[in-house]
Amino acid sequence: MSDAPSSISPLPDLPIRDVFPEIVAALSNGNRAVLAAPPGAGKTTLVPLLLLKQTWCSGRIILLEPRRLAARAAASRMASLLDQNVGEIVGYRMRLDNRISARTRIEVVTEGVFARMVLEDPELNDISAVLFDEFHERSLDADFGLALALDVQEGLREDLRIMVMSATLDIERVSALMQGAPMIRSEGRAHPVQVRYQNRAADERVEDAVLKAVIAAHRDEPGSILVFLPGQSEILRTAERLEGRLDGDTLIVPLFGNLSQKEQDLAIRPPPTGKRKVVLATSIAETSITIDGVRIVIDSGQQRLPVFEPSTGITRLETTRVSQAAADQRAGRAGRTEPGMAIRLWHQGQTAALPAFAPAQILSSDLSGLALDMAHWGVHDATSLAFMDQPPVPALAEARHLLRMLGALDTANALTAKGRLMRELALPARLAAMAISGAEEGHGTKACRLAVLMTEQGLGGNSIDLDERLRQFEREKSERAEAARRLADRFAKSLPDIRINDKPANIGSLLLHAYPDRAAIQRGGHGRFLMSNGRGAVIQETERLAGARMLVIADLTGRAAQARVLAAAEVNPAHVESELADIIVRQDEGFFDTANRQVRARRVVRLGAIVLEESPLPRPTGAAAAEALADGVQQLGLQVLDFGKEATQLRERIGFLNRTVGEPWPDVSDDALLARLNEWFVPFQSGKTNLDVLDVSGLSEGLRSLLPHEIRQDLTRMAPSHFEAPTGQRHPIRYDGEEPVLTIRVQELFGLTKHPAVAGGRLPLLLELTSPAHRPIQTTRDLPGFWSGSWKDVRADMRGRYPRHPWPEDPAAAMPTNRVKPRGT
Repeated sequence: MSDAPSSISPLPDLPIRDVFPEIVAALSNGNRAVLAAPPGAGKTTLVPLLLLKQTWCSGRIILLEPRRLAARAAASRMASLLDQNVGEIVGYRMRLDNRISARTRIEVVTEGVFARMVLEDPELNDISAVLFDEFHERSLDADFGLALALDVQEGLREDLRIMVMSATLDIERVSALMQGAPMIRSEGRAHPVQVRYQNRAADERVEDAVLKAVIAAHRDEPGSILVFLPGQSEILRTAERLEGRLDGDTLIVPLFGNLSQKEQDLAIRPPPTGKRKVVLATSIAETSITIDGVRIVIDSGQQRLPVFEPSTGITRLETTRVSQAAADQRAGRAGRTEPGMAIRLWHQGQTAALPAFAPAQILSSDLSGLALDMAHWGVHDATSLAFMDQPPVPALAEARHLLRMLGALDTANALTAKGRLMRELALPARLAAMAISGAEEGHGTKACRLAVLMTEQGLGGNSIDLDERLRQFEREKSERAEAARRLADRFAKSLPDIRINDKPANIGSLLLHAYPDRAAIQRGGHGRFLMSNGRGAVIQETERLAGARMLVIADLTGRAAQARVLAAAEVNPAHVESELADIIVRQDEGFFDTANRQVRARRVVRLGAIVLEESPLPRPTGAAAAEALADGVQQLGLQVLDFGKEATQLRERIGFLNRTVGEPWPDVSDDALLARLNEWFVPFQSGKTNLDVLDVSGLSEGLRSLLPHEIRQDLTRMAPSHFEAPTGQRHPIRYDGEEPVLTIRVQELFGLTKHPAVAGGRLPLLLELTSPAHRPIQTTRDLPGFWSGSWKDVRADMRGRYPRHPWPEDPAAAMPTNRVKPRGT
């Protein structure tokens, strides 16, 4: 291999060199290894150069990096160690940039690029080794890429070497996934870092806490400062607050993913002689890159992670606490070149409560791209691939449902012709579907440019109006914008059967092909919208789109029903009906009018949760009316039903048996009855159209219908509605509390020597004994005990108050009565 470096001796004396013999042995005697090395050990740049000299390495080495910035930095560093330019022995390949040549032996690629390499060339021809760097970040692309690489190695390429590398990693778990791959640890030689804690008050904005920490550290300590903030917005606000607060020899430099390559390079380059830097960064600066001159790290302790909601198909960004591993990574940045200091903006005691590692992206991501790639790979059961964490079954099912809706999968979850085209485009599934449909309509270039714009944050400005953003993007002269347009145009040229359409493309109509579930109609006033997936969304009233009748929403944020729109385009309702004709439903339906508490009927044109058109119809009858009425009960709650005395007591009796005996006596709580309205309410209210004129007897019949047939006859025995006193009088038993209660005049129980009970004699009644005037005397759960005990005192008191009523000395042997004593007795 004449292009390989002849020796590793000129390479820097970094800690990773101490474990070179172990790495060489592991990959010479086997084909898998796991390497854990702290930041600054040199694993990213020295290990690929080492492996290039091995006799088994006749092809290329692929080094995976989680981010473009890290990939460029790693390639640049390796090339400089070889005294070459990037694109010679060492090159990189990523979405908008490609620096490789026929001489390239080490390719640094972003993780998504590698997955496509495997899917397009399953044998990975001319590739000798694949190195997964910073695997602890657990991106979806890295997890899938490793699963694919292991599958290729087992089935097609036993000679392929695979090594997983990370600064902080649960290497035992990774080794187990790789069937006991050797574990190699490099301890590193980092400089000492002093860790300090400055607790941020709960009501203090993170930017304000950072501002104070930066000013103090800048005043008291030498060296440049690296600040970790959760996202771009916090970085820009912090930069604004710092403006003019530091001396003129200090540069304030942002570092986040949306910046151009030149702006990112400015952040990681050493400051000019005599200058200091304050770098305001997201998690992008945690790993893989070294920011020269930094000896102070200020850590907000926060990060922003994408969280996918399968029920709505929406990915929202959520600000969370960092993991312990990430906090250690961040602190380690202060000791890369000299002793440093890390200032953590939280209480020291909170560190132990942080999660050990960052959550795997596969557990909370949109899996539509993964499902599409798995279908291309011929895998229908995810468990057949070696994932560190298996994709959640509900999220994978939702992803396949989306792909079927987009036309990418058939009913057997196999790729369709459109699905194969979608997979060939390096775009998310929704946007790939839009590009293909746009091309079919003669707007392929516009659709592809829109798709690329939506995957490259920051291009085209920050307007929520995608019409405006696309116009701005097509005018931009920056290198990044030009590269993005070239990529979009390549996509467009790769699509078949492109036809010319003289009519200008409508951005909203194009977006319908990607987001049919996010068509939205104005509901509830200016700036308030209801999407077809049932979720609400709001736009600031000053925005032009706030007055639109219909939108297609591409991005939004927030948990609540009124999420904030981040990107959308206006769409003509007529276009919605024509583009989505196959999923628009036209039907006659009964519905409940909450204002009038009545059932009405209408003819509707419906797209999911939104009604596009409606016209009134005659009031429904029969079961349809009862079903609409049941919807009203669901909306207003069970308290709107006037059960009446009989049905209320019946419900209480059944509920008592459910609480005390259990199955098969049914639950008749509010929640349980609301969940079963179609069983006990609808069949017994046929034709009723108004909540105020219900069939009350039907409520009782409905409740009885919930009882299994074999126990209906037992209800009277187990929970009788009344107690028949020795006098022959019937008295209602109350079941509305924790135990059954009977209120009765004490004279009616004379002669009774056994305490009354229900539930087959197992549960005694709570007796509320009253005077002849129905005033409370005593409560008891033991009538014989009452007769032989406190009756004597009760009798003495009652005889004086009610002399005309009998008060025998031995009530257990007396005759029961509900009358006064005969005259003269």
